[in-house]
Amino acid sequence: MRHCIYPGTFDPITYGHLDVLARAARLFDRVTVAVADNPGKEPLFTVEQRMEMLRPNIAGIPHVELTKFEGLLVDFARAHQADAIIRGLRALSDFEFEFNMALMNRHLEPQLETIFVMPNEQFSYTSSSLVKQVARYGGDVGHFVPPNVAAELKRAYAARR
Repeated sequence: MRHCIYPGTFDPITYGHLDVLARAARLFDRVTVAVADNPGKEPLFTVEQRMEMLRPNIAGIPHVELTKFEGLLVDFARAHQADAIIRGLRALSDFEFEFNMALMNRHLEPQLETIFVMPNEQFSYTSSSLVKQVARYGGDVGHFVPPNVAAELKRAYAARR
């Protein structure tokens, strides 16, 4: 049974993330969505809130489980007996960072493969950071994130005003 890890901060989850996840679910028998608990990145939402936003949006994708992780991704992958890590590439600008990360992960765990997946081109310019910036100033993010996520963004920024 082929198993991959789809790691990320997912702060917040976007349609691009969900597209990459759906592609990974077609390639692997089992996919673990691993939400990074990395306070150093100063996420808008807690790891628990991010997981709650993810749950309804991954419910219809077969063989997908949701969990959180902290520490080295290769340690997490080894503990979960994963064969691969899935990473989404939106644009060429993502490649250098992701390539270096993949090489480091290969150095730390040679048996763990990294597979780069491109989302549908309509999501290629969407990032969580851009979505948060638009939401911060009251813009409509409904084309970029699921409705429950758009509502949480609106609530989060209204509370900060």
